[in-house]
Amino acid sequence: MGMAKLAGKVAIVTGASKGIGVAIAEQLAKDGASVIVNYSSSAAGAETVVAKIKAGGGKAKAIRADVSKPAEAKQLIDATVSEFGRVDILVNNAGVYEFVPLHEVTEKHFDRLFNVNVRGLLFATQAAAAAIGEQGGSIVNISSMASQSPPPGGSVYSATKGAVDVITEALAAELGPRKIRVNAVSPGPVETEGTHSMVEWDQFKTFMLPRTPLGRIGQPGDIATVVSFIASEDAGWITGQIIPAAGGLR
Repeated sequence: MGMAKLAGKVAIVTGASKGIGVAIAEQLAKDGASVIVNYSSSAAGAETVVAKIKAGGGKAKAIRADVSKPAEAKQLIDATVSEFGRVDILVNNAGVYEFVPLHEVTEKHFDRLFNVNVRGLLFATQAAAAAIGEQGGSIVNISSMASQSPPPGGSVYSATKGAVDVITEALAAELGPRKIRVNAVSPGPVETEGTHSMVEWDQFKTFMLPRTPLGRIGQPGDIATVVSFIASEDAGWITGQIIPAAGGLR
């Protein structure tokens, strides 16, 4: 086996205690990175991920932080540097997902989605960018196909992901001179414990499958391998891109 493509790199994955975040953390570790498994509430979930990575011979540590609070985002980065000595990769995966019709939109819904999906992503990136050395690094934002074809009930959720896409492009332009690449990966529907608990999941699948040329719903691993590629030097000439990982869904 050749050198793992992320050997010697240190990666932070936000919201890595469940769903797609788990698969991303495990894939980055498998590809050689030391991984900080960030979580905001599920310590048990995060520790399970860490144990699995360590059992596979990888390096990982769980760190609690609510990245939507700038001070906690900075603590997360500081803790990463003190644990592993540096930061090379940040995957902004923490996100909340909720669809409600316009007449049910509340301030609480709006603030919750924007605080995690946009504010948290921005402040985690601010702290990470300040800590990335002159060797450069890679920021990978997890967006969503919902920004490109917003569904009914998705006005606020899709707006947060539209913001993520624009922030990705703006920061790629700004951080490029420092060799920090910034890209977004946009999953289509992905099967996780979270989606299974959605009342409308079966209906959603029935609607999405015919629009997906590869004929199935995504799995967390489908997203994780794309994220690992974008984080790696194999993607060293790619920045400012919004990359769909959605089986051809349009």
